[in-house]
Amino acid sequence: MTDAISAPDLSAAKAVVDLAQRVVDAARGQLAAGGSIDEQQVLAYDVAHAAATVETGRAMLSYGDKGEVEARMACAYVADAVGELVGKVFGREAEWGVEPGALDDARGFLAAFRAPAFLAALGMEAGPRHLDPDFELVQDTFRRFADEKLKPIAEHVHRHNADIPEDIIEGLAEMGAFGLSIPAEYGGYSEGGEGEYIGMVVATEELSRGSLGAGGSLITRPEILTRALLAGGTEEQKQAWLPRLATAEIMNAVAVTEPDYGSDVAGIKVTATRTDDGSGWLINGVKTWCTFGARADVLMLLARTDPDRSLTHKGLSMFIVPKPRGEGHGFELTQEAGDGAPGGGKMEGRPIDTIGYRGMHSYEIAFDSWYVPAENQIGLDSGLGKGFYYQMAGFENGRLQTAARAIGVMQAAYEDARQYALDRVVFGKPIAEYQLTLAKLGRMAVLIQAARQFSYEVARLMARGEGQLEASMVKAYVCKAAEWVTREAMQIHGGFGYAEEYAVSRYFVDARVLSIFEGADETLCLKVIARRLLDTAS
Repeated sequence: MTDAISAPDLSAAKAVVDLAQRVVDAARGQLAAGGSIDEQQVLAYDVAHAAATVETGRAMLSYGDKGEVEARMACAYVADAVGELVGKVFGREAEWGVEPGALDDARGFLAAFRAPAFLAALGMEAGPRHLDPDFELVQDTFRRFADEKLKPIAEHVHRHNADIPEDIIEGLAEMGAFGLSIPAEYGGYSEGGEGEYIGMVVATEELSRGSLGAGGSLITRPEILTRALLAGGTEEQKQAWLPRLATAEIMNAVAVTEPDYGSDVAGIKVTATRTDDGSGWLINGVKTWCTFGARADVLMLLARTDPDRSLTHKGLSMFIVPKPRGEGHGFELTQEAGDGAPGGGKMEGRPIDTIGYRGMHSYEIAFDSWYVPAENQIGLDSGLGKGFYYQMAGFENGRLQTAARAIGVMQAAYEDARQYALDRVVFGKPIAEYQLTLAKLGRMAVLIQAARQFSYEVARLMARGEGQLEASMVKAYVCKAAEWVTREAMQIHGGFGYAEEYAVSRYFVDARVLSIFEGADETLCLKVIARRLLDTAS
């Protein structure tokens, strides 16, 4: 390639990020002036994603200060992100509240750092992560586990929709993976601070690089229940459950979504009714998309404890629902009488077949007078009606963890695509020597590193008790990026990308779920990010 490659210019990159921020701020003003977000959904959705890319750009500016390669990747990311913003705004300037040509000052920067030669030069350069030595050790430990234990079984689990082998769960428990966010006083490994959050991000990425369905998602559910217990559980409940979660003596699933109420949690219908003797609660109704529901020993279940539906989310409470382990491809359970239980309660799990994300298994679970002891209602009397908030405490961190899962899938796809490009010879030379292939690989590397650095920044914010908005942003941004990265990795493989014998086809179908669970992308953007952007604007 003979094209001249521009030297990175971080000052110019910052000016372009600031310019993009002004456009986003103008659109926030338009949303505020226009009234209901629901009447401006397209604009609100686009602004939410634009705001997420701007925040990612700021994380990359900090990364760019660390070296020459880092600076080139930062400039490439900013140019790519603002280039996408130009496409959203062009022809819709009035809707966004800006003048035509509002982003024209970025034209020269985009020309330099979206240039094919500039991107192609980054095609084989993943960029350093800049982790502290302690986190490098975490990365190395979990990467070794992923390479030695997860990768060898990942394809079998995916193709046969098989259960996760018990030795995987046992191995992760021995490594302390389930106790990363559980305070040391309750048998976990968290001492608080940044280490807790960044360690979780690093571990999750490496496990997801090995397998999303058989590894990367295993530590998500204990994380969510842990956060809910820390937010509202009594001391006795924390002592009873957290040590067992840390060692994987018990594994949990999350039962929140219902057939008619997905992201609209406030409308759920599953009820919890006190028994006549006050010893417990009877659960009735149907939950869906309960991932890992068969293997789990307990369900973290959100139910309506106040029949007054006008209370919406204020009438919901959270329960820890014990259950026997069921078969991976469906289960029917019946309770015996005893220990306060009246007996006869039923729980039936119907498996939901999916195109990817296999191994964890998802279920629709029907409850018929399933008994739960009174002491398993999180927070007891003080927790009644607060289940929605306990769930949100778990899900906010779950969004960051989902971003880390997406990064792991992207990293695996990039590594496989890069190696295939080096090995595959077309028209007399490896496809890695063609500009189009290198430019695709370069953009992959840039998007992955941007997603990773933004995730680290969000982890630092959350360690300080901040970052709730940014956690939603990183989830929205990274999961969309994962779809493009895995798609192009599949494309680089050509016909073999469509063959199950290559793992890249699994990455593609696994990535597709990321924008759906832990808050569907549209709901996350409209109901969380856009609303919080307006709150901060006012």
